[in-house]
Amino acid sequence: MNTTIDPVALEKANSWLQGNYDEETKNTIRQMLESDHKELTESFYRDLEFGTGGLRGIMGVGSNRMNKYTVGAATQGFSNYLKKNFPNQKISVAIAHDSRNNSRKFAEISADIFSGNGIKVFLFEDLRPTPELSFAIRHLGCQGGIMLTASHNPKEYNGYKAYWDDGGQLISPHDKNVIAEVEKIAGVDEVRFDGNPALIEIIGEEVDQAYLTLVQSLSLSPEIIKQQNDLKIVYTALHGTGITMVPKSLKNFGFAHVSLVEKQAVPDGNFPTVVSPNPEEQAAMEMAINQANEENADLVLATDPDADRVGVAVREGNDFVLLNGNQTASLLIYYLLSKWHEDGKLSGKEYIVKTIVTSELLFDIANKFDVEHFDVLTGFKYIADIIKQLEGEKTFIGGGEESYGYLVGDFVRDKDAVISCSMIAETAAWVASQGLTMMGMLKKLYVEFGFYKEKLVSVVRKGKSGAEEIAQMMTDFRANPPQSIGGSQVVMIKDYQSSVSKNMESGNETTISLPKSNVLQFFTKDGSKISVRPSGTEPKIKFYFGMKTILNSVEDFSKVNAESEDHINNIIKELNL
Repeated sequence: MNTTIDPVALEKANSWLQGNYDEETKNTIRQMLESDHKELTESFYRDLEFGTGGLRGIMGVGSNRMNKYTVGAATQGFSNYLKKNFPNQKISVAIAHDSRNNSRKFAEISADIFSGNGIKVFLFEDLRPTPELSFAIRHLGCQGGIMLTASHNPKEYNGYKAYWDDGGQLISPHDKNVIAEVEKIAGVDEVRFDGNPALIEIIGEEVDQAYLTLVQSLSLSPEIIKQQNDLKIVYTALHGTGITMVPKSLKNFGFAHVSLVEKQAVPDGNFPTVVSPNPEEQAAMEMAINQANEENADLVLATDPDADRVGVAVREGNDFVLLNGNQTASLLIYYLLSKWHEDGKLSGKEYIVKTIVTSELLFDIANKFDVEHFDVLTGFKYIADIIKQLEGEKTFIGGGEESYGYLVGDFVRDKDAVISCSMIAETAAWVASQGLTMMGMLKKLYVEFGFYKEKLVSVVRKGKSGAEEIAQMMTDFRANPPQSIGGSQVVMIKDYQSSVSKNMESGNETTISLPKSNVLQFFTKDGSKISVRPSGTEPKIKFYFGMKTILNSVEDFSKVNAESEDHINNIIKELNL
């Protein structure tokens, strides 16, 4: 047994033993004290941080774990902030949850605490997608809301996303202010766990129908869907919330041949058929792709547990090709802008939004159609903020991020896999009506706009030592930035934490107008872009690699793709990742 215990962790553990915590929790702490000092340290060395995106962590006992007490403190702090912001008003919140273990329990505990603070609660009857929670906040006129989910994290995790009255996740100043209120909660006795049942209303069918009706209204090509009625789709919910809405929405759009991966259609927080329920990973898509091959399907769609991200695989000959988030976003935006243009709906007041680590191809497409475009920090809450700022002045067509999150229309203010599945399927029908495959259309875009190649490398560093190592990596990059990458000179460095963009050739510095964020970007002379960003929700640091080159013809795709892959892999080796 490890005989050393972090003194901070020991002090916190003892305070829980002496505090007003339940006996089961105290017994677990005693067992850790006796036989698992490492786990005790990891569970108590810090308080689970209520970050700008809410809470996310491993479930278990301790101040650094997701449990009724850490969820309770977060909800009490959020309640206090809502009451300060909306004095002398009737305040209401909406609550939804995914299929994870303890998600319903945490949702009900949160409902009790909000109602115990005199706040009206609209609690979904059962699991629902994150985007429907975002919709419900505005639909029901709420001042806030929460979603109990850890998105696509492994089964050990759970989380808590906090939303404001616009249906978007908290941004400045509300994010920092809520964090401050949560940090003021001195102990468990300050949390009002005793709820007021009279203030808790169970919701479901009415909100579902209102949401699905608006999703269906986004369809731009109902006639093309009818013409392509033999399009076959395989859909997997990966044991999550997507099963509640995605099949219904695809049916509403007119897709008649939708096959479910039945084993993965059952909501289950243990995610028994996958190592990780992340549609960004090929392993999570395997069962659906195998079924698609058996059924000779054209398109595979997979949603993560809270149905805000979607993974896509498309048929190319006898094989299926996985699209990355940049490719899916590019095809979707190209379809949307093409149809808006074709239908005469572009007036000059429309726009799209992407994040700074997402492919520049989206902006190339927008420029072709003279559609305004915006870059925002990583996180869909910043896309939601642009929509809020421009509401009533300009029309949001769509947007996306490389991490498989997309949105069409503005009645939801978060990435939405229900909308995305429906609109991606419609894109596939539109592409098929032109005698092309999705990959065929993508190659055409590359010939027209330039070939973009992207790759993401995530370096995982768990626990206290891992967090310190990630922080040191960012410090080192700032202190000693690379002068060249992949044999090409670094010509510009953007540091979003200091809000400085520096031209390395002239030495000139300009101010970055976006909010401060712990992100570094290196731009090279040959057009490559490398972004470095510690994850705000997972114990990892992410490296985003992007490059652009010329693709003279569709026939050259395989050769140029392989050369670009080699170039990026060489950069990865150079950075010792």
